[in-house]
Amino acid sequence: QVHLVESGGGVVQAGGSLRLSCAASGAIFSINTMGWYRQAPEKQRELVAEISSDSSTNYSDSVKGRFTISRDNAKNTVYLQMNSLKPEDTAVYYCKVDTIVANFRPYDMDFWGKGTLVTVSS
Repeated sequence: QVHLVESGGGVVQAGGSLRLSCAASGAIFSINTMGWYRQAPEKQRELVAEISSDSSTNYSDSVKGRFTISRDNAKNTVYLQMNSLKPEDTAVYYCKVDTIVANFRPYDMDFWGKGTLVTVSS
């Protein structure tokens, strides 16, 4: 199987910055799209940003110009640089990795991290 380990969450004041990391390991043949989602209390999980295997990116309108997603294919790691943070960015952030799992018959599967809490105080 594939395991995801997220790090970088914490408490920051409004206007501050944080950098999230998500490292994938295990039975990885290749990785397609990597992304970050977030879920605030009593709200549905929503896409924050995603990056494809050719490094094309997609951002939600709420974070455009403030957040930057990137990936290091050699390390199977995706990053989310979050600048100019706002209280409304407070949420649990999850990474999702679309992986081709190494197997005698490789298959495509999404894996999720356990989440890392980001709290932005006003």
